[in-house]
Amino acid sequence: MKKTISTIFGLAAITLATLTTSCSSDDNNKTEEPKSDFVVVRENLQGEIKSGEVILESGTYKLTGKLIVSNTAKLTIKPGVIIQATAVAKDKIEEVRYIAVAQGGKIDVQGTATSPVIMTSEVQTPGAWGGLVLCGKAHINKGTTAQAEVSNLTYGGVEDNDNSGSIKYLRIEYPGFAYSSSKEFNGLSLFGVGKGTIIDYVQVYESSDDGFEWFGGTVDAKHLVVSNKAAELGDDLFDWTEGWIGNGENWYGIRTNAGNRGIEADNNSDNHKATPISFPNIKNITLIGTAASTNGESQGLKLRVGTKGKLDNVVLKGWATGFDVQHDESISYVGTDLLATNVKFEDVGVKAKGTATTPIVGTTPDVTKLFTESTTATGAGNGSGVPTWAAGWTKGL
Repeated sequence: MKKTISTIFGLAAITLATLTTSCSSDDNNKTEEPKSDFVVVRENLQGEIKSGEVILESGTYKLTGKLIVSNTAKLTIKPGVIIQATAVAKDKIEEVRYIAVAQGGKIDVQGTATSPVIMTSEVQTPGAWGGLVLCGKAHINKGTTAQAEVSNLTYGGVEDNDNSGSIKYLRIEYPGFAYSSSKEFNGLSLFGVGKGTIIDYVQVYESSDDGFEWFGGTVDAKHLVVSNKAAELGDDLFDWTEGWIGNGENWYGIRTNAGNRGIEADNNSDNHKATPISFPNIKNITLIGTAASTNGESQGLKLRVGTKGKLDNVVLKGWATGFDVQHDESISYVGTDLLATNVKFEDVGVKAKGTATTPIVGTTPDVTKLFTESTTATGAGNGSGVPTWAAGWTKGL
């Protein structure tokens, strides 16, 4: 009898141990983000996500103010979700709608080619809302850290592999809200964003300011589209400054209005030799423009104030000037650290020109070594035509 009871207790102990181990194993395998206290109101999306994960599942959400994703928090946006910024009264610029991810926060845009995520506006006019802002912890050359010009969030640091999340198949429509003539949002603003961040398949549609702008950082970006065709003038299609050192691949930009450049590339306007020096590597890029420009600067690429950069497989069409290199520092890099290989020009007035920091009458800097030509360059994939990878998820091409 004692033997039987002992056996029963032994089996019970083994069973309990097995169950405990199984439950413990399951717990260890869980990867769910902690829940957030943030309350999502579909018709009134605004506020600060202070911690945990907020998931936007489906349908349309009305963005009625700024939405900030703070340190340790995460915003996940499922395929097909539409975030629509509501109108802002002209005398209420402090209520501008935008989405910003602060240092330590993350965004996960999970769009697909057939069901992209769309960030847009009720008012379908360029400059109707602020767009998307990411602030990371990677190096910049404006100081160890700085404050983002349109959200006042801190950016910059020493963590070049910092991760602000993942953005895939996103369309940003009608951004570029202006506080003033010198303070405007872009479509996607990347402040000190690190290389751990994924940016792939993003379109900025009808922005009144730059489509994409990098303020330092190390983040890479692939399959980017900017289209400015509205009568309202846009600024540059792509723009970098403050020491961006990243990679770009498959960029397609087009403007048919009298806006500005295809690319405006800077290092640091206050100190042209500030480090880290802007030095991206970009391959497979198409930039289409017109010779008309309200400020007289119709340039495929304006390379200035000490930027470096290497580009390969480039198609430029329609610009008054293909490459415009300005300031002594950038001119000194021509042919080595400032170089474009396999360039195809279509209907471009002047292929390249240079302007010294202090121009000397009767002399012109030699920038002939800036580029090499190729009649077979394909740019973003289809020459000056719309690339096949842009089909389905983009708009207005």
